Amino acid sequence: MSGRVRKREIAMYRVGIIGCGGRGKRHAQGYLTCPQAEIVACADPVGEARWAFQEDFEVPRTYKSYRDMLESEQLDIVSICTWPADHGEMVLASVGRGVKAVHCEKPMAPTWGEAKAMDRVCREHGALLTCCHQRRFEALFLTARRLLKEGAVGELVRLEATCSNLFDWGTHWFDMFFFYNDEAPAEWVLGQIDASEDRKAFGIPIDSAGISWIRWKNGVEGMLATGAAGMNGPANRLIGTDGIIDVGVDEDTPLRFMRHGGTAWEKPPLEETGNEDATVSTVLDLVDALDKGRTPELDSGRALKATELIFATYESSRRRGRVHLPLAVDDSAFLSMLEAGEIG
Repeated sequence: MSGRVRKREIAMYRVGIIGCGGRGKRHAQGYLTCPQAEIVACADPVGEARWAFQEDFEVPRTYKSYRDMLESEQLDIVSICTWPADHGEMVLASVGRGVKAVHCEKPMAPTWGEAKAMDRVCREHGALLTCCHQRRFEALFLTARRLLKEGAVGELVRLEATCSNLFDWGTHWFDMFFFYNDEAPAEWVLGQIDASEDRKAFGIPIDSAGISWIRWKNGVEGMLATGAAGMNGPANRLIGTDGIIDVGVDEDTPLRFMRHGGTAWEKPPLEETGNEDATVSTVLDLVDALDKGRTPELDSGRALKATELIFATYESSRRRGRVHLPLAVDDSAFLSMLEAGEIG
């Protein structure tokens, strides 16, 4: 990374990165692209990881303990690029040291209570909290939403998606549901999960199959099917009154749509985003929001909506019934049922 030129503007934000693995490096690329930010420190318990990170991104100081970094550096922004079980503690510690913003990896936290606490504490301290649902900045999804808003398939009626699990992958598709549906609030969730296989993502147990059926207050319906219950077909499907938009059909067909009465799929050109890496865009948007005093695209309030659908689906499986939102429990029903031997 030697030889990079940084244009210093009036606002210069001191950045610290917790977690020097793959996601930490993606966040770092974003800060290098931003002339108002400078990575001054990184933290990781694995020496080889933080030293390599230091060399790659010309970071002045490294720390084994993220708490030592927070105490020693007067940071404005912290990126948290670790496993979900650590997110809550790291967010609270960062805000406690007076940072202005925290950019956290997804999923937010292992339980609904922890996720809500992260959002609440940041708001109480006047700090921005964003969760890296980077697909909001990807050309594929931006194009699908544009087609929907232009009326290419009429009014939105139903959303469908499929992926490997409700927690790690599902958080992205739940977030996309809100993205497509103008951030409309969800009304209720009816779901079922299967844990017949011992599966984990970043140390957190995940479903081997799941179904989540959602009704939004504006009448739109949605379904996410995961794992062994996953659907054949595109990753996302947007069904309108006058047609269908498919997102992620295969490598040759990233996006297609068919109008009502049409005889062939149309393949539109994708939006120009300006950044090949959507994670870079998430960082730039956060810094711009901090500069201008606006709400960032990945604001934790939006991330909470997606996160709530995860834990509401778990809760619906525990209750064997429909769950009306807002979700009134703080645990993860899935983890609680696993611990009690009621599932699996």
